Amino acid sequence: MFLPAGRLLLFALLFHPGVAKVCNDRTKHEQDNSWFLKKEEALNIMVLMPMNESALMSSISQGIEPAVQLAIEHINDSGEYPFSLITKIYDTECDNAKGLRAFFDAICYGPKHLMIFGGVCPSVTSIIAESLEGWNLVQLSFAATTPVLADKKKYPNFFRTVPSDNAVNPAVIKFLNYYNWSRVGTLTQDVQRFSEVRNDLTYELEKANIHIADTESFSNDPCVNVKKLKDNDVRIIIGQFDEHLASKVFCCAYNLNMYGSKYQWIIPGWYQRNWWEQANNTNCTSRKLLTAMEGYISVDFEPLSSRPVKGISGRTPKEYEKEYYRELQQKGVEASKFHGFAYDGIWVIAKTLNRVRELLRTKERQNMYHNFTVDDREVGKMVLDVMNETNFYGVTGQVMFRNGERMGTIKFNQFQDGQEVKVGEYNSIADILDLQNNSIRFQGVEPPKDRTFVRLQRRHINVPLYSILSTITILGMLMAGAFLFFNIKNRNHRLIKMSSPYMNNLIILGGMLSYASIFLFGLDGGFVSDKEFETLCTVRTWILIVGYTTAFGAMFAKTWRVHAIFKNVKMKKKIIKDQKLLIIVGGMLLIDLCILICWQIVDPLRRTVEEYSLEADPQGRDIAIRPFLEHCENTHMTIWLGIVYAYKGLLMLFGCFLAWETRNVSIPALNDSKYIGMSVYNVGIMCIIGAAVSFLTRDQPNVQFCIVALVIIFCSTITLCLVFVPKLITMRTNPDAATQNRRLKFTQNQKKEDSKTSTSVTSVNQTNTSRLDGLQTDNHRLRMRITELDKELEEVTMQLQDTPEKTPYIKQNHYPDANNILSIRNFTDGKDGEKSILKNHLEQKPQAQWGSMDPSRISRGPLEDINSPEHIQRRLSLQLPILHHAYLPSIGGVDASCTSPNGSPGSSPRHRHMPPSYRVFLPSQFEDQSDASEDIFVCFIVGFSGEKRHKSRYVTLTNKNKKTYILHGDTLKGP
Repeated sequence: MFLPAGRLLLFALLFHPGVAKVCNDRTKHEQDNSWFLKKEEALNIMVLMPMNESALMSSISQGIEPAVQLAIEHINDSGEYPFSLITKIYDTECDNAKGLRAFFDAICYGPKHLMIFGGVCPSVTSIIAESLEGWNLVQLSFAATTPVLADKKKYPNFFRTVPSDNAVNPAVIKFLNYYNWSRVGTLTQDVQRFSEVRNDLTYELEKANIHIADTESFSNDPCVNVKKLKDNDVRIIIGQFDEHLASKVFCCAYNLNMYGSKYQWIIPGWYQRNWWEQANNTNCTSRKLLTAMEGYISVDFEPLSSRPVKGISGRTPKEYEKEYYRELQQKGVEASKFHGFAYDGIWVIAKTLNRVRELLRTKERQNMYHNFTVDDREVGKMVLDVMNETNFYGVTGQVMFRNGERMGTIKFNQFQDGQEVKVGEYNSIADILDLQNNSIRFQGVEPPKDRTFVRLQRRHINVPLYSILSTITILGMLMAGAFLFFNIKNRNHRLIKMSSPYMNNLIILGGMLSYASIFLFGLDGGFVSDKEFETLCTVRTWILIVGYTTAFGAMFAKTWRVHAIFKNVKMKKKIIKDQKLLIIVGGMLLIDLCILICWQIVDPLRRTVEEYSLEADPQGRDIAIRPFLEHCENTHMTIWLGIVYAYKGLLMLFGCFLAWETRNVSIPALNDSKYIGMSVYNVGIMCIIGAAVSFLTRDQPNVQFCIVALVIIFCSTITLCLVFVPKLITMRTNPDAATQNRRLKFTQNQKKEDSKTSTSVTSVNQTNTSRLDGLQTDNHRLRMRITELDKELEEVTMQLQDTPEKTPYIKQNHYPDANNILSIRNFTDGKDGEKSILKNHLEQKPQAQWGSMDPSRISRGPLEDINSPEHIQRRLSLQLPILHHAYLPSIGGVDASCTSPNGSPGSSPRHRHMPPSYRVFLPSQFEDQSDASEDIFVCFIVGFSGEKRHKSRYVTLTNKNKKTYILHGDTLKGP
């Protein structure tokens, strides 16, 4: 079994050989206990405290002695106590060994002591108090505030009139509850005294349901710990440290801006006056310290009661204080803050001994034996019981004990304008906090908050922005509606009919669905409930995906039909109806629906909330703003988006392929490939940019919504305009442009055939690159053939001019069809298809149809002048038939079948094509009728009449001014 350290030291002193012979052990204390029977007996009280000026805390003791003497005088003057108290002071010098030696000397060599008064230094007091039970003595301290002595199991015979350091904790709890502070932090110096207070405070805080946000302790440099408190958003800080480290704490607080209206410091109140000047060992000036200290609350016991009530001595606290300071002046010592507790302590001893004396006398009278005696053990027990029943009003307030601890009054001071001002007090007996009205001044308009109150603020889309984009969207939908009206109204027009009006309707429908999704993307939790927001997540995704597929699927289906027709290498007639295109679009939508349904069933979109870091209140209030943003997400969001993007990307690539393949098709009514390519390019670029920027602006809903909306508006508007605006322009400027292809004009029979089929077109397939070289060779050969024919024609003409008398007269009426072509230029500039026709005609060997000379019709008159008008007219009559029959068939101007009486113009399918237009020059006799400065273009042969080959044949001519003439024979009629 191990004995306490104090007991070991005490036993070592008692059983030392040199000391044992002079100390009569405990016999003296077990005998003479008749003090209660004597009147005016002097009762000895042992006083233990440091008196040497060089000893620590000696200043406290020097100011205590006048209060003790004053209390004894007041007791003696009261006349209520039949004894007198005699105090003998033993100097402990705040040293454990010297204190134990003084205690031993008082027991062995001093008079019999009924009680021990004193105990200033915590270490000496705790050692002596631990051994009191063995001596049957009770100690009453007036200055030992260490919480260690509150342990009644270890120190059962110890009492104190001064409240313990732990006594301020219930007062602090009451103060926190008064301002509704439920979240605090502690900053404790790493010393046993402060650690014990902190441990008891932690227990009290937990019992009061006050959350301790952070607990920090330090030894020398508190700045790191102060910063941790700030990082943990601790606003109410309870400090436990001495005045030397307090200056460092507030210097750190100043540097970290932990003062002012947002923070409240609560520190011990037992510091010396102007402690920041005496204990400032920091790099902060006094001004900085005072700035950081402004408004702190200090908590300490009340040295004297503030109530003007007369106590047990018949004096008020103020009256006693005057007498006390008068005694100090006489003795020339400084005041001690514990003098009131020492004064009340002497009164406690007097009342206790008087009560024990009465109890012993009562027992003595009740005892039938005349030789009544009592031992020290019984007297000690009686003293303990009476001490616990103590209750009177002294100069320090109500004096009573609870488990040996003084239930006193705790005061609250606030540092205001460089000095501490009392703002309230706490009565621990009544558990009442009394704060003086309007005495506490906080740095702000209200008490600080115990935490940064966080106000959740939704990052929503601004109403003006939503209104502007919604207005633009409505305009886009109105434009789409106008295109729909135009498409339905003109659905039977050749231009619209050839461009598949049903597919156009689907393009418009897809665009309108894309427009409609913008309204849903702009709605958030500020407009709808959480459940409705989750529904919006699904609906807007479905609408956008279906709208995209509907619009571009219909556009790509149209392009596929053009591709299928014009890439038909076998040149067979191919019919693709709109029903097949609808099936293609339906298949694309079916794939979309399968993806969306699986997405909705397996991993539906949910409303998720993303919170961001705290932001300062823009209005300067003591709150923080935590922005949050609502998202539509699910567990495997990346996978589902990857599937959708992959499918849409393949669809877009397929559209680009079709647009590229049909880029050279020259029928605008059928081919939208150029516009589809432009649409795909714009949509692709905008979608890539929009998706990237939208991801980067995820935490900025206004920017994100603006980008998404503008991308949808731009893509939908550009697509609709590229598809329908060219048709509107064509319908307005040239309604017949649907039937034209690079100045080709169909015959009436061809128009009838085209009107029978609206969804099928037969055209010459574009030659591939491998045939280009062959066509260029044929073109060169044809040019050489033309040159040869020109030379032959020139020779024949010269012969006619040189030998007019040898040329038979040919009547004009025999060659009415000599009005085909007079001069041919640049006919090889036509298309490849035209060159192939030329080649086929060239392979035939045209026969020059010369009119046979009838001798009966030859005039045998005298020779006429060859330059006369008659001779010129005759020469033209000869030249025109030659051009018609010998020259024009070789270039494809007239069907070769026309040279044969048995041939039919429609007998050969290969020559049903519309001949190209050729530039011709009008003979001089027609210059007055057709504006000599204008070129005349051969359009097409409008018909044949009569049975003979050249009979009643006429040609229609059109000039640049769109004036039409009929050349019949050598007569030009019209316009």
